[in-house]
Amino acid sequence: MDTLAHLIDRREPIAADCACEAVLDRFIREPGTLALPVVERGVPIGVISRETFLARMEVPGAGDLTARAVMSAPPAVFDQDTTAAQAVSALMRTAPEALLGGFVAIDARGFYVGVGTAVSLMTQQATPAAAPATSAGLIERIAAETREPVLGGLAAIERMRRFRLPDDAAACLDTIAEASHSILDLLETAAQLQRAQTSDLKLEVEPRRLQDLMDEVEGRWGERAEAAGLTLLVSYDGDPDCAAMADSPRLVQIFDALIGHAMANARHGVIEASLKTEIGDKGVFVHGRVRDNGALYETGYLERLFDDTALPAPRAALGVALGLALAGHAVAAMKGNLCAEANTGAGATISFDMTLAAATAMAEEQAEPEPSSGRSAHVLVVDDNATNRMVVEALCEMFDCSTESVVDGVEAVDAARTGRFDVILMDIKMPRMDGVAATREIRKLKGPAGRAPIVALTANADPDEAREYVAAGMLCVVEKPIKPERLLEALDMALAAKEEIDKAAAA
Repeated sequence: MDTLAHLIDRREPIAADCACEAVLDRFIREPGTLALPVVERGVPIGVISRETFLARMEVPGAGDLTARAVMSAPPAVFDQDTTAAQAVSALMRTAPEALLGGFVAIDARGFYVGVGTAVSLMTQQATPAAAPATSAGLIERIAAETREPVLGGLAAIERMRRFRLPDDAAACLDTIAEASHSILDLLETAAQLQRAQTSDLKLEVEPRRLQDLMDEVEGRWGERAEAAGLTLLVSYDGDPDCAAMADSPRLVQIFDALIGHAMANARHGVIEASLKTEIGDKGVFVHGRVRDNGALYETGYLERLFDDTALPAPRAALGVALGLALAGHAVAAMKGNLCAEANTGAGATISFDMTLAAATAMAEEQAEPEPSSGRSAHVLVVDDNATNRMVVEALCEMFDCSTESVVDGVEAVDAARTGRFDVILMDIKMPRMDGVAATREIRKLKGPAGRAPIVALTANADPDEAREYVAAGMLCVVEKPIKPERLLEALDMALAAKEEIDKAAAA
């Protein structure tokens, strides 16, 4: 069983009176450092998170501060003999933000030993052969349970952007938002990679016009390349109407990994991303390629580029390395081939090829989901977790719905008695009165108050539990972490049900 002693990063600590300029220099010189411990007389007193610190440094004069002024204190502390599973479980209950911001391991005397983050745990456990069976779901659990507080932070950022903020403050919000999205991407990629390593990667194929796919790739990367001082050339060579049965998100994911790797290494110059298609008797032959001309790769580097048994890959940030490893699994799942070759001079050309089934007819393109016409609603959000409430409120506002919030089932029943809510979004596990009991009490109310559609919001959404929720009087279940499109679908379903119920009651 792996303990923190084997998983932590044994970074040299910094002193509390260390100037932030020196801390910034550490982060610049050590791009793989995600957290720095602050130690006094051998005892940890705080942690400085890379992303939070870099955002703070955007504020004028911040460089004159000391580490004590910017550290998170007190830090989450564990004995180095604690298992990874025990540490994650404890942090999920008490301080989930420490999984991202950093926690500290100590020895029996209470002295600093090392610092860890969710990313360091994932790095060490990325290889199935090295991971104990008891931690098989650790990465996916970290990804799932960290997603909610990060989304809550993003929701708070969107609300703050509505105020008139100084330019420096707005820039800080942009930096924090970008870092948050990077964290979400990293966690999701790590979780997908773990699934790919432990079982076959599932493909969801549908008709896709391949020229449109390259337009999507260009849209995703064009501005980022320009901001990095790089020229990105995206091209498509083939029949403009050529369509194939493909898992297009996986194909885009492969291009994301290859372009991301090129951008991380080719600090200047041109990156070419191309897709060539040929229609033959066996289907559509697809040849994708990404070429950069700005990096010098050492001998042997390209040969182990997609090796997921040695993460992170040399020269590559962890996110890039995880993406490349996942791309390797995706190409293999599509029965394709990958090839990485050094260019003459500088740079490399990474290519993949595969044969896809031809699509005889294109499916109609689906538009982005929109709220039903004229269906704004007043929604009661019931959840004991403040972050969850903020996320749901922000999503409801995005769908042109107003909200009120309460923190448990008792308050939900009291609020429902007023009869002013079109829909109730109900958490299940809450103190005092859970969501199922609250639903049963609301259904006992007379008139419109007792007829309000109730939607369950829960991570416990297996079929048996879902049937229990419906039997108690709930309409449907939205699983956590909440996907916006699923919540929108449930809101539309609830409002449609309310119309039918109200018509029946009036008849």
